[in-house]
Amino acid sequence: MPRPLDGIKVLDLSKVLAGPLCAQYLGDLGAEVIKVEAVGHGDETRGWPPFPAAGLGTVFLSANRNKRSIAIDMKSGKGRKLVHELAKSADVAIESFGTGVAERLGIDAVSLCALNDRLVHCSISGFGRTGPLKNSPGYDVILQAFSGIMSMTGDEGGGYIRSPISPIDQMTGVHAFSGILASLLAREKSGKGAAIQVSLFDTALGLLGYNLQTFWEKGTQPAKCGSSHESLCPYQAFEAADGPIMIGVANDNLWRKFCAVAGLNAIVDDPRFRTNADRVRHRAETLQHVQSVIAGNSVAHWNAVLNEVGIPCSPINSLAQLLDHPHTRADQRIMQYDHPAAGRLNCVGHPVTFVGEERNPGLPPPMLGQHTDDVLTEIGLSAASIAELRREQIVG
Repeated sequence: MPRPLDGIKVLDLSKVLAGPLCAQYLGDLGAEVIKVEAVGHGDETRGWPPFPAAGLGTVFLSANRNKRSIAIDMKSGKGRKLVHELAKSADVAIESFGTGVAERLGIDAVSLCALNDRLVHCSISGFGRTGPLKNSPGYDVILQAFSGIMSMTGDEGGGYIRSPISPIDQMTGVHAFSGILASLLAREKSGKGAAIQVSLFDTALGLLGYNLQTFWEKGTQPAKCGSSHESLCPYQAFEAADGPIMIGVANDNLWRKFCAVAGLNAIVDDPRFRTNADRVRHRAETLQHVQSVIAGNSVAHWNAVLNEVGIPCSPINSLAQLLDHPHTRADQRIMQYDHPAAGRLNCVGHPVTFVGEERNPGLPPPMLGQHTDDVLTEIGLSAASIAELRREQIVG
């Protein structure tokens, strides 16, 4: 069955998470993705444990399906020439080098778009390509700290907490993905490619939208609020008789429903608790009432009772519990594939459902340089030329 991006060629010159994830999404939609890696060591996430096989760190596995790998020494003149040849027939190029490095390697937008005016070039960075911090390296956790996100994460009085899902990296990949798709659509009208830039810094600012709006209104640093929400109450984790449960009473209709099933009708219309704004102002008293009643029954009891009347809630699951849940199994987003070096592996499929189309994991993440000969042959190099490049360690 045809896929949305069939016929689109992508040159993935990026590494770590944001760029590779973007390229994987393009590959999931049918694009042909060539991952260009450094000879000898490749994408650094290949070396991040744990490893189901050598050179296949699990972070690498999570973001590099549906790609072929070619290993090139881009610091050499011959290596840069090979990348330029690949760019001439590409529709998209993605790079995530430090500011100035892409220019030195000849893979920046100016260099590659001069070779192919239909190319969509996407540059990913930590702090953007302009401004005082343009040369600063940026990983997800650095931007969590710099942006103020870390200052709001965790419990009041607790230490500094990193969000473990690398949300800034992953959302930067999604932003790159959306910018590339928009540019490909615009190319259909103009016939010309484009240069776009995304950064972890801009992603962090985007994620802070409502937090900053609240800060501008109140003028004070938000307190750490653990599992709760500064504008909603009760909206957090509570301890049931046998474990924690997350409850989200996000409006006054849900509050009335909650009080009815929790036996709190005596306070439902109390002026301290009648509206959400009242409950936020009297947060400690509200939470005391709710916690006292939740503690009297099990997680399973509250999960069943609250779901029955439409009150959002959930046990705080482990990853094993998530994977074992009937809903996860029914969703079929978790897929399996066979890897030539690592055997049978699981993966999380593309998170968009195209109704009526079969979901498929596609190509397994490649070994370093697994497809070097094939890719070079496709751009016209002979077996003898490729062998000579290998002897010179220009390719691997």
